[in-house]
Amino acid sequence: MSKAKNPIGIFDSGIGGLTVARAVKNILPNESIIYFGDIAHLPYGDKSASAIQAYSIKITDIFLKSHCKVILIACNSASAAAYELVREYVGSKAKVFNVIDPVINYIRENYVDISVGLIGTKQTVGSNVYKKKIEDLGNNVHFKSLATPLLVPMIEEGFINGRISNDIINEYLSNTNLQEIQALILGCTHYPLIKDKVDEFYQGKVDVLDTSEIVAASLKAYLEYNLLLNKNDNADHQFLVSDYTSDFEELTRRFFGEKVKLEKYPLWE
Repeated sequence: MSKAKNPIGIFDSGIGGLTVARAVKNILPNESIIYFGDIAHLPYGDKSASAIQAYSIKITDIFLKSHCKVILIACNSASAAAYELVREYVGSKAKVFNVIDPVINYIRENYVDISVGLIGTKQTVGSNVYKKKIEDLGNNVHFKSLATPLLVPMIEEGFINGRISNDIINEYLSNTNLQEIQALILGCTHYPLIKDKVDEFYQGKVDVLDTSEIVAASLKAYLEYNLLLNKNDNADHQFLVSDYTSDFEELTRRFFGEKVKLEKYPLWE
């Protein structure tokens, strides 16, 4: 029996992964999405690898019970800490994607002999996962990075437009760590919401890489190649959270682009 009509499972520690879900919805409008936001345990960035792995396996079980054809780890911390374990756990039951490898592949296919920058959380930058993978490409891409911890709370509090956001973004992007780059990876799933601001700062002189769009395009290519595209126009999206807050529900509108109904689904009763 074909898996084409089966849903795509996407999870994150909270709200940021909804930018990936939105990109998937836009490029694959016929696909059904089950999104899981583990807000009871956010942020993953300050959790141990073993804790992140435990949460990821519990969420993976939910997706497997729903017969998801793809499981997309829409979180940089979980992608770094749990991807290999989840892939081994799932086996042939579903394809597992993370948000790091599609970006590395994009860089491999499009850049050589240049400097690429990354902005992200302290955990993502400190893990050096992007640095190691880019260096392993062997295409003489010089990697630079900067932790930008103020951006996530700024975005979640809605300070995207105006002087405050401009000052914070400009201060970070002017840092000496990011000088003379030709491309910049937005290494956090919150950051697509400020892509226009970053583009405005660079005035077209730097390629700003929206990881959510790159991941969604990679997913589409995989589904096409494996004849797993849903050809029927009957997409049905479901949004699960391990804890419920009204603030989180309001944030979903900003990140997903439309208001959604959240269902509380605790990982542990």
